[in-house]
Amino acid sequence: MGHAYTSIIADFFARFKRIDGYKVHFLTGTDEHGLKIQRAAEKKNTDPLVFCNEISQTFRDLSKKLNLSNTDFIRTTEDRHKKTVQFIWAELEKNDNIYLSKYSGWYSVSDEAFYNEDEIKEKDENMIAISSGSTVEWIEEESFFFRLSKWQDKLLKYYDENPDFISPHSRKNEVINFVKGGLKDLSISRQAFSWGIKVPNNPKHVIYVWLDALTNYISALNYPDINNELFKNFWPASVHLIGKDILRFHAVYWPAFLMAANIPLPQKVFGHGWILSGDEKMSKSKGNILDPLDIIETYGLDPLRYYLIKEVSFGNDGNISKNKLEDCINSDLANNYGNLCQRVTAFAEKNCSLKIPKNKNFLDEDLKMLNKFTENLSKLRHEIDKQNINFYIDFIVNALFEANKYFNDQEPWKKKNDKERLDTIVYTSLEIIRKISFMLYPIIPYSIEKALKIFNLKPIDIVFETIAIHTYLNHGDDINKIDILFKKIEKNND
Repeated sequence: MGHAYTSIIADFFARFKRIDGYKVHFLTGTDEHGLKIQRAAEKKNTDPLVFCNEISQTFRDLSKKLNLSNTDFIRTTEDRHKKTVQFIWAELEKNDNIYLSKYSGWYSVSDEAFYNEDEIKEKDENMIAISSGSTVEWIEEESFFFRLSKWQDKLLKYYDENPDFISPHSRKNEVINFVKGGLKDLSISRQAFSWGIKVPNNPKHVIYVWLDALTNYISALNYPDINNELFKNFWPASVHLIGKDILRFHAVYWPAFLMAANIPLPQKVFGHGWILSGDEKMSKSKGNILDPLDIIETYGLDPLRYYLIKEVSFGNDGNISKNKLEDCINSDLANNYGNLCQRVTAFAEKNCSLKIPKNKNFLDEDLKMLNKFTENLSKLRHEIDKQNINFYIDFIVNALFEANKYFNDQEPWKKKNDKERLDTIVYTSLEIIRKISFMLYPIIPYSIEKALKIFNLKPIDIVFETIAIHTYLNHGDDINKIDILFKKIEKNND
């Protein structure tokens, strides 16, 4: 569910930026190296690459199942990735940021992370990482080190000069405090296992999985070919969307690696919260997982997408349940949006011959509804650029509530002797449905494709800018009745 959540949110931003006129490169993929993977393959008595092929295909399939619009899917076992990782290593070495020494300390195989003494504790006769609860092991071996300590002051200066680099701001302080606490040089190679990218000119060592994995962001853009169109157009990345549990790797190690290799830093790292079941993070060990595939099978994909985007306060932990999901489907999708589409088109069929009526005279009450979209256009863009998804979805929910109220209050069924007023009410209502549908497209794309059939429009016709236009629909054009978009869920207490 956590992976599905990150992916759906990323897809929302990608789709929104496209309908707002931007070229978008949306990258996802699989990180496939490290001791954790090697041990999992050994447990299954299979080759690590064969094991990774199966797992990676599962995530590719999930991307399709979630209707993601990603433009690339990278695997860290691909040659294009290996070449970039080894080039980065050589750059770090050339710039005197790598040296050979001996590592001894606590390591979590599950997290693929090193922990300091103050970050671990004893539990049930095992040592565990306090932050993740994962078991840690004491390791001693020869290792290459990255001079992370050298970049402490430069990182702090960068955070200060780029206050939005780490988002949300609630997570920024924890990163700054960690860095201010003193950065130790980082072990960036291992000898205890073999499943990974070999250190150039020293194949006894495997490159640390996080130096390997983080490099995917630029290996997918064909770095070190800085003249490549992908790299020129899409680096620095606008935003890395990640779970908060891997914020340190992205907000401390990754920018330090990039600075040391003289590569520009991404514009922002956004660490979102966890999806909780009850008050706990979902995990296989706790047996409290809600499987997104099960939910999609039962309720459909778009209800899951809508629910996760609306009900989880982006950036914070979010508690989800099937009961809340069902309430969301019934209230927002079936009653507010689906019912509005059905009511207005059914009325237009009876009174306007399924044609777009004339909008001869917008009255104040019509313009009050329509102008809210125009007045908030810049604000909506601004909030999206701050990753404030909740402002965007709250605007839509309020617009739907007001649209239904407008149609009820205007009572067009009582205006049959005033065709001009009846037509204007219907036109206004159809325009609001179009605007809201355009805005909902990044959230529930499958359903909006169906809704657009009302106006004989396709996704390619969606341009965010046009929600400010109140005369987009052409008088006399055909409109269509559509099937029910969202079926209400029958609940035991209904």
